Amino acid sequence: MARILVVDDDAVTCRLLGEVLEGDGAEVLWDIDPRSAIERLDAESVDLAILDMRMPEIGGLELLRRLRQRRPDLPVIIMTAFGSVDTAVEAIAAGAVDYVSKPMNVEEIRVAVRRALRQPEEAATVLPVGEKVAGMVGRSAAMVDVYKTIARVAPGNSTVLILGESGTGKELVARALHQHSARHGKPFVAVDCAAIPENLLESELFGHVRGAFTGAVNDAPGLFAEAHGGTLFLDEIGEIAAPLQAKLLRALQEHQLRPVGGVHWRTIDVRVVAATHRDLAGAVSRGQFRGDLYYRLKVVTIQLPPLRDRRDDVPLLVDHLVQRAAVVVGKRITGVSEAALGVLGSHDWPGNVRELAHVVERAVALAQHPVLGVDDLPVELREEARAEAAEESGDGDLLDGRPTLAELRRRYIRHVLDESGGNVTRAAAVLGVDRRSLYRMLERYGLTRQGTPEA
Repeated sequence: MARILVVDDDAVTCRLLGEVLEGDGAEVLWDIDPRSAIERLDAESVDLAILDMRMPEIGGLELLRRLRQRRPDLPVIIMTAFGSVDTAVEAIAAGAVDYVSKPMNVEEIRVAVRRALRQPEEAATVLPVGEKVAGMVGRSAAMVDVYKTIARVAPGNSTVLILGESGTGKELVARALHQHSARHGKPFVAVDCAAIPENLLESELFGHVRGAFTGAVNDAPGLFAEAHGGTLFLDEIGEIAAPLQAKLLRALQEHQLRPVGGVHWRTIDVRVVAATHRDLAGAVSRGQFRGDLYYRLKVVTIQLPPLRDRRDDVPLLVDHLVQRAAVVVGKRITGVSEAALGVLGSHDWPGNVRELAHVVERAVALAQHPVLGVDDLPVELREEARAEAAEESGDGDLLDGRPTLAELRRRYIRHVLDESGGNVTRAAAVLGVDRRSLYRMLERYGLTRQGTPEA
């Protein structure tokens, strides 16, 4: 029977974990005082410790360090309500074998405990910590997995392939891998393979010698050489042509390259991190991408979830993005209204975090009050949210016949006017616009006021 020590200043959390883990056959000891927990560890045999990150006086990381001084072989799991890549890296760098986020997912805790008890040797792994990286925010299970993968993979030299839709933050992951590696003091060089014409990409990557082609008046080292000792981030790797794929494969396998027009091979020391929004596995099966290059790139794969699959992270992201935008535009914004968060949370965000960031920056730039409200958001989002609310309340006929967005707007304005009895002032308030804007909408969509006269 495994003996597990739980340390959290919240007794309710300790009891809950005790019930869950004892139900799985473990013996659970728990303590709300870190100092008492240290004394207990000295006096009793324990197979695993689960520590809360944020505790008064002695935090989880400090407690972890003290426990490791006494029991370097003891596997430790860190719990925190503050999910970020830096938190994950700090925890694993300090010697934790795993990291789980609050509010607790019982099954996630069980899996982490089983894994830690099976592999106690992981407790001896201590990772170097480089400069902190901001930008990735979220504590959903999918994002916590991303953070843990970054923390474990960053110190090595393995090639990493980052998969995800446009706007999910693939370059942020690449930068985090670099900054939390031993290469963090060397260059991080990013190149968008889709943005460079095919006939120029080879010389951009590998360099060229003078006279190699028209316009090559001087030698150029290329981006691999610029990234020597550091990290080269190849964004949209799925866009490179077949001939260049073969040359890239050789560079990855042999750590050598030859500039365009050159005759001598050059040794390179570069960690390559690649990213794409495309289905590379499908491209391989269709013969559009080399299988050997694909497998060389995906030594480690990190899959970034789209924002629509982690809606619980939207409030955290909005808070982070509002603070960042407020600094950029020079405004003091203290928060976001619940109604505005509701509108932002209901959107599918096809452009993912990048789209959300643009919407938030626009809202902050136009805001007239310290708290962002629904009226600060783009009209398209407001109308979409109202249409969804109308559908949920039984007004689904607005969507009959798959109307265009313009037609949907016309129907919804007509619907609000009818509900308001033709009162333009009341309808404008419901729509979140002023009366003059509503009159322009009526004219644009060929609508007339109906019902009772305006008050």
